[in-house]
Amino acid sequence: GFFQSYAVEVDVKDASNATCLYAKWMMRFLIQYETNRSDYKKAALNLSSSVTHNGSICGSDTQAALLAVQFGDGHSWSINFTKTNETYQGDFITFTYNTNDTAVFPDAKRKGPITIVVKGTMHPVQLNNVFVCHNTAFFEAENVTQIFWNVTVQAFVQNGTISKKESRCRADTPTSAPTVPPTIANVTTASTTTLSPAPTTAPKPVENPDTGNYSLKSGNKTCLLATVGLQLNVSQDKPLLININPKTTSADGTCGNTTATLKLNDGNSTLIGF
Repeated sequence: GFFQSYAVEVDVKDASNATCLYAKWMMRFLIQYETNRSDYKKAALNLSSSVTHNGSICGSDTQAALLAVQFGDGHSWSINFTKTNETYQGDFITFTYNTNDTAVFPDAKRKGPITIVVKGTMHPVQLNNVFVCHNTAFFEAENVTQIFWNVTVQAFVQNGTISKKESRCRADTPTSAPTVPPTIANVTTASTTTLSPAPTTAPKPVENPDTGNYSLKSGNKTCLLATVGLQLNVSQDKPLLININPKTTSADGTCGNTTATLKLNDGNSTLIGF
């Protein structure tokens, strides 16, 4: 099923009530956990409409800035920023999920909060520039995939005013549209950005999708093969059918000892992750 994911917007103020750290973004988490039956399941953790940002810090020349949010039943996420004379960057992300949340982890074997840390999450950004990235970014660590899109952030804001100068991520171009967040096999919920209204005229019938051959390599060996035709069927006001064109779709991802991730990007702002 598809449903609207909530955007997070945090405006951190300093002692004079001026903005010192600003961010607005969308994110979700895919988590593999062990059940009471000693098998493994994947859970999707999404943001609720109620998010707090306790513990966020402006930062200074000698102290890192911290953007911290809390949501749901004991879940939290934060990123710290450091700066040089000319740039600032995100050094690491800390994510804590609480398996006592039975709505997300109904049969988790391990109970309580679990924390993971991802380092080196953001390239340096020029001071007094706002970092913008509409395209989807993945960070994977310790059975958790963190997914971000529609990101706008500026740390160490000068004079309390968000800059109009943008530093775009490599995946974006100045005319990039927000990406459709990914879906994943065996997860029945997926977040999505707002889709444009369907045309009022009757849509043309959509043919069956062409079959594509996708593969991943680990070193010089192929570690994943997929031969598949893909069609997205999104139902909102009116059904929207999208065929994934193998000729314009690139494959990326990773192969591990126990898990593999296949990411397909059709070059038209649609990304699907398995």
